[in-house]
Amino acid sequence: MIKAYILIVANPGETKAVFESLAKVKGVTQSFQVMGPYDIVAEIEVEDLADIPPILSEHIRTIAGVENTTSLVTFPE
Repeated sequence: MIKAYILIVANPGETKAVFESLAKVKGVTQSFQVMGPYDIVAEIEVEDLADIPPILSEHIRTIAGVENTTSLVTFPE
């Protein structure tokens, strides 16, 4: 399994809605609302590294209220 951690900046006032929408995204295993420069951290688990870009571009970055994302991909085990 390959894991990626997605650091999400949400528009003010829309963090809760973004957080709730992440629960519906296939591949997202956990998400947390956090304090600091990011509003949400989401964990993705996939079989193949090539599965991550479509999840980001088609499912996470298209959520209303997502302003910015930063991706941290783990090394395969």
